[in-house]
Amino acid sequence: MHKGRAIVILLFPFLLWPCAGGGEESSPPVLQGDPYVYTEWETFYAKDGLPNDHIFSLKADGNRLWVGTENGLALYENGKWKTWTEKDGLPWRVITGITLDPKSGDVWLGLFGGGVARFSGGRFEHFHQLNSGLVNDVVYGLTILDDELWIATTAGVSRYNLVTKEWEIYTEKNAPMEEIWCYNTDSADGKVYVAVWGGGVLEWDVKAQRWDAHRDPDREMEIDLYRDDGLIHIITTAVSYVENVLWVSTYFGMSRYDGRKWRGFSRIDSGLVNDFINFIKGRDANSSYACTDLGFACLMDFETNTWVTYKRDTEEDQTWTANVMVDQHVMKKIPTNLTLPNHFIITCEFQGDDVWIGTGHGLARGIGKGFYKGLKKTAATTE
Repeated sequence: MHKGRAIVILLFPFLLWPCAGGGEESSPPVLQGDPYVYTEWETFYAKDGLPNDHIFSLKADGNRLWVGTENGLALYENGKWKTWTEKDGLPWRVITGITLDPKSGDVWLGLFGGGVARFSGGRFEHFHQLNSGLVNDVVYGLTILDDELWIATTAGVSRYNLVTKEWEIYTEKNAPMEEIWCYNTDSADGKVYVAVWGGGVLEWDVKAQRWDAHRDPDREMEIDLYRDDGLIHIITTAVSYVENVLWVSTYFGMSRYDGRKWRGFSRIDSGLVNDFINFIKGRDANSSYACTDLGFACLMDFETNTWVTYKRDTEEDQTWTANVMVDQHVMKKIPTNLTLPNHFIITCEFQGDDVWIGTGHGLARGIGKGFYKGLKKTAATTE
């Protein structure tokens, strides 16, 4: 009996970590300012010019937007669509990743089962396992840093030097990969980050030419045993590095890392509509947008944990509602004209003040008219 009682005493505090004061009732949150809310949206489907309604990847290029779908590539420019499918020379129909070469303007495509393709001068060049150093043809994400293209595949990472044409492969044999299924990658400031399915986040330091690994320190798969002890979970789906801050999405919440401290977020202590996150995009060090299976969750102000979550209140609703939240508490509900039929958001992208979201059925653009970062003080929030 004493042994059983001791186990309960040890576990009880950890099960209650989201509650302030070790389970004591906390005061209700206060909205310290109004975050920006996207109320005006445009929607696009195959009937409007897309090659397919299933959107996998987005990449802004000035006033142009590249879109990777389940059945081809699309470009949106000056209000018009242009598309490329296998009939137009596209090597593979499913495009899961897009990145741009800032020096040449070439568009690089990650192909789900077809390797990678470079789109340059109106022509496609195809790279796959049989004609290159690509470790696997199932590609999820790409990023370019300096003169090197980094490719996340289901069997490790490939690095391609765009100048020397040399390839390098990283797997569990020469990198700290507990798993080799690499889901996404991003880069900036001499660092390359890779989201590894079941393996946390790998960090490549260009100057030191070595890998480091970030994983969930408590090694628990079911719960986040110790809050903010590190990465919230090792099943990572995307990484976004901006202003020296790393944002990480997982199937069990999201994390923010500033190089010294980690902060984890889950639906029980934040505005996340769900912990199952397909993709994350950092806008700056204070704000990030998470694509979940149940809606769009935007952390608008990190310091105050203020969110705007977009979703339909009920399945019968025709339009989505923006929920302004502090912690997990809804402070305001604001109607929008967003009519996408699918809550399963796969990807997002910023284009100036606008935001694009790609779902399992349709694409939408939030018009950022009067957009501002952070919180805006109003009479209602300063009383």
